Amino acid sequence: MTPHSGTRARLGAMTATALLAVGAPAAYALLDDPDPQVPVRGEAYIESRLFFGTERPDGGAAVTDRQFMAFVDKEVTPDFPNGLTVQNGRGQWRDAHGTIERERSYALILLYPVTQARASDKKIEEIRIAYEKAFAQESVARVDDRTRVDF
Repeated sequence: MTPHSGTRARLGAMTATALLAVGAPAAYALLDDPDPQVPVRGEAYIESRLFFGTERPDGGAAVTDRQFMAFVDKEVTPDFPNGLTVQNGRGQWRDAHGTIERERSYALILLYPVTQARASDKKIEEIRIAYEKAFAQESVARVDDRTRVDF
């Protein structure tokens, strides 16, 4: 090994790092550029999807449609009066004990403007906690996506 080989290796690593640092933002920016062939419609919104299981880990009776809709009326509608969607589903997940649980489930879809994201986040977390407490659930899954919405 020559005295300059360590310097060359460091210089090569620094050059590669610099190229990646400069090139990466440009590459990611291309992913966000709208396709000029596709019209952009709607306003910037967040779509939050919540997944509610119905089987109770404590062995109690499963949550019924009537109970779930009463929960939505009490806990969700007051905070999201402009609308929501409930879908019936079948799902599975691994519980805290490692058991795969298969159960009837509900997916709740909420749409709200990006400008209301901070306030809506707090309300959604309160909904998740309320369901877990009311129906002895280990968790309520949540997925958030940015989207565009036109009504």
